Formats: sequence, C-alpha cells, structure tokens
Amino acid sequence: MSKRILVLTGSPRKEGNSDLLADAFIKGAMTSGHTVDKFETALHCIGGCLGCNACWSKTAPCVQEDDFNSVLAPLLEAADMLVFCTPLYAYAFPAQIKAAIDRLFPYGKEPWMRQLKATETALVMCGADDCDAPFHAAVASYQLLIKYFGWKDRGVLIIPGVSDVGDVRSTDGLQRAEALGMSI
Repeated sequence: MSKRILVLTGSPRKEGNSDLLADAFIKGAMTSGHTVDKFETALHCIGGCLGCNACWSKTAPCVQEDDFNSVLAPLLEAADMLVFCTPLYAYAFPAQIKAAIDRLFPYGKEPWMRQLKATETALVMCGADDCDAPFHAAVASYQLLIKYFGWKDRGVLIIPGVSDVGDVRSTDGLQRAEALGMSI
C-alpha cells in the first residue's frame, strides 16, 4: 500500500551528509511507490514551544505565526509516516529539528489535542564520532517520542564517522538509507 511519507531534515548544510542520506531514503521510498515530502527544518522559521498550552485554541496548531503553522503542519497532517533525518549535534538533535519536534505537542495523546494520521516513523542519523555510543541519547529520545505517540518504529539507521560535507559517500550509508526507504 502506497504511503505519504514526510522526511524532516535537521541540518543547516545543503547537500551535507544527512541531507544526502535523506535524499537516498527518499529515492528508495519513491522506488517502492510512496509519495514523499521533504521538509528542511533549518531552512524555515520555526520557533521553540512557548509552553503556553494554547495549542489549537485558534484555527492553527499553535499561536505562533511561523512556518510550523503555514508550511509544516499541513505536511504533518497529511503524512502516513514521519522520518527524522538529522546529524548528531552535541549528543542530541540539532536545534532546528528539535524546535519542530517540540512543536508536535498539540498532536499528542490528550483528548483535547489533535491526532496525527502518521502511524510509523524512522530515524536516520549521522555524525562525526567513529562509534555508535555518542548517538545513544538521541536514539533514546527518539524511542520515547515514538512511545508517546504510539508510532511503529520502521528502523533506526546510524552512520558514524562522517563530518565533512560528502563524507557519507565513502561509506555504505547512502545504500543503507536507500534500502531502508525501499523497505517501507
């Protein structure tokens, strides 16, 4: 069955390693017949959650007037699956994608909040460290997020040892990301 997949990227570097991984995932998913939207969080204005609990008090998911409401929310609401594709910054998600993740609050489980259509998710992450250990906190955060939303995890792909733009090309990361996309 064809899905509509939303890939959220977290890197401010155009054609950086995680951007290349996102494109490889998208290629695989489209080969399998899925429709894919790519949202580059670093290229949009998304403020952090204000903690005001005014979610959905108007016609928009948030009282802030930024790209979350006007661009990202419609993509989120149409998606059957979310894929987070991001570099590792300081043992966590970069601020750009973290702001978007924090703003998912109005889509939570509480009865007064609106539900997302998405039931599945995946994480594709890369970073300069040569081993997986520095990624553990970010992966644990991702796992708590999917538990909270009740999503089915379709895969976690970690590509260590990539720092400079294009380093991922000298690994099997692009092939693995494309294979993950094809497996959906």
